[in-house]
Amino acid sequence: MAGDTQDPSVWPLPKFHFSVNMNGQVVSFQEVSGLDIEAQIIEYRAGDSKIFSTVKMPGIQKFGNVTFKKGIFVHDNRFWDWFNKIKMNTIARTPLTISLLDQTGASTMVWTLANAWPTKITGTDLKSDGNEVAVESIEVAHEGLTIANA
Repeated sequence: MAGDTQDPSVWPLPKFHFSVNMNGQVVSFQEVSGLDIEAQIIEYRAGDSKIFSTVKMPGIQKFGNVTFKKGIFVHDNRFWDWFNKIKMNTIARTPLTISLLDQTGASTMVWTLANAWPTKITGTDLKSDGNEVAVESIEVAHEGLTIANA
């Protein structure tokens, strides 16, 4: 309606302004996806139950892998170096923090991945007739996802 003014604090935040902190260092990414958690379902039915169906109960929590995409820069091999630290049952695990930022650059929502480590790196595709930026992606497994409002 004309003349209506809405409080700016009730608008949802845009998803294009975010930062990622890895080992105390801010790393620039083009895209972050896979921030999800689910509770696996346990189905149970007692033999003497009068209802001929199962009861569904929450089970173990399961966290999906998170994928980060970024442009490739000259002499920036930090993900390959991190991935190359994988040895038999040994890997450098690190917490990762993803922050959704407001218009002033302050954190409004923060996702923290516990004990994250790389499971897959995908290099860019190469095209002789393309004019896109070279983008690589890294997939990270983790052992827990916590969400906090700043």
